Amino acid sequence: MQTQKNRTEQQRKRLAILAILVFCAAIGLICWRIGVPMVQLASEPEQFRQWVDQSRFGGQLAFVAMVVIQILAAIIPGEPLEIAGGYAFGAVEGTLLCLIGGMIGSFLVIVLVRRFGVKLVHVFYPPEKLETIRFLKSSPKRVILFLLIFMIPGTPKDLLCYFVGLTDIKLPALMVICTLGRLPAIVTSTVGGNALGTERYIFAVIVFVVTFFISMTGLLIYNRICKKHNASE
Repeated sequence: MQTQKNRTEQQRKRLAILAILVFCAAIGLICWRIGVPMVQLASEPEQFRQWVDQSRFGGQLAFVAMVVIQILAAIIPGEPLEIAGGYAFGAVEGTLLCLIGGMIGSFLVIVLVRRFGVKLVHVFYPPEKLETIRFLKSSPKRVILFLLIFMIPGTPKDLLCYFVGLTDIKLPALMVICTLGRLPAIVTSTVGGNALGTERYIFAVIVFVVTFFISMTGLLIYNRICKKHNASE
């Protein structure tokens, strides 16, 4: 009976490993066939806006799908896409579409991580990266900490999104954290992109410069928070 149980457990582990390998292969293919062209298209906002105008409603759906892919793949930068969203759709609609894509992408990441565990997270992030934020998993104030850290511009939100799936925080709370937490960074990017699209170049430069310094400050705060909590453990 015990032998049969061990075999069943081994089969489950093999299936989990196989599923992770398939997922990695799929993400690699997506990055190669979709991710690279997606970033290239987003890096040329005027061409991106023309494509959106031609696609109409399909352009909105495609943009949301792009945001979802960016979050799933983790290695694809999100900022060019958010700027392109503000340029093509305007600040308000671009922000809304980014939030919808972020919500869907975060949900898929959390569900996948809870299904396959830390092995899936290690596909994108080495153990030492996870070690720096391990306090978020055990802290009694982890829900508030996650939300605060998510909302600080410059923090590694894709890493946090994958890591949060390893916690026991309930899914509805995680969706609120991952969605609202992205809002400040998305708003600054889409507002800057919209300023470029409406040829308010001085305002766009001001937005991006201010965002850069806020992000650098946010990253310093994030690193200090991590060091403080890890030192106290």
